[in-house]
Amino acid sequence: MKKLSVVVTCTDRKMLVPPPALRVSSLPTGAVGSRLDAWTERIRAEVQRVPLSGLYKGEHWLQAHAVVSAATRAGFEAELWVMSAGLGLQPATASFPAYAATFSTGHEDSVASTGVDRRLWWKGLQKRIGASTLADLGSRGSVLLVLSEVYGGVLTTDLCELGQVGGDTLLVGGSEDIPGVRRVPANGSLRRALGGTLTGLNARMAASWLAHCEDAVLTSPATTESWTRWTERSAHRETYNRTPMTDAEVKEFIRASAAEQPGVSRTRLHRLLRESGRACEQKRFANLYSETMGER
Repeated sequence: MKKLSVVVTCTDRKMLVPPPALRVSSLPTGAVGSRLDAWTERIRAEVQRVPLSGLYKGEHWLQAHAVVSAATRAGFEAELWVMSAGLGLQPATASFPAYAATFSTGHEDSVASTGVDRRLWWKGLQKRIGASTLADLGSRGSVLLVLSEVYGGVLTTDLCELGQVGGDTLLVGGSEDIPGVRRVPANGSLRRALGGTLTGLNARMAASWLAHCEDAVLTSPATTESWTRWTERSAHRETYNRTPMTDAEVKEFIRASAAEQPGVSRTRLHRLLRESGRACEQKRFANLYSETMGER
């Protein structure tokens, strides 16, 4: 069977409560490198550990396992990998302590406030405790990535290096096209056909793509043609008479969606809310977003 690495982002929702020392908000202020040194020392020192496959919870994580099951049905030998703002790139079988770290801005446990610093954090984290690189995975077999918009931006360099490998690689979601990597952008018009919530859309799209793969080649012409025909039949551009929401309802939507899709941008969350048939004016949503993320 052909090897396939399924790479997904982590989730803020976890089965265990992180100890205070393993919350990024507890790190001392300073340069990214010094903060990373303190963070990795704390990760290594913590005794209580569980496999990552049993650490995360919520719909995002359930859908990640559904992608692996779809890959097995498509004839791949699939292995699940996790992209984590606190741990780097790790196999889901690896054991780590519970932690709180995110690339989301406005979150108390955000690793950095700017795009540049987030990329520096990721690069340093990978050097210190990352188990592998995307390019390494690409040299071993096919790679299927399911990434949020924010993670796609943080991982641009890694994705470019993966593209240079020239293997069988598919990115569902992300933030931009990468040379050498076939990308399928998030497509809200498929929500009705795929079911579930909009926050789980990328993973559901990945599982659906695999259902159209009959030759164990992710990006083969046959798979691409089959997927394209299906999307043309299934796409449904939804129009809404949007339902107004109270402040409390908007804030609950933000909390739940940010937990299911770590690193999601405010703009993306607002778009998801509108696509779900609900209404919140852009400036009001921005203010409620700032309040909600500041409460976490």
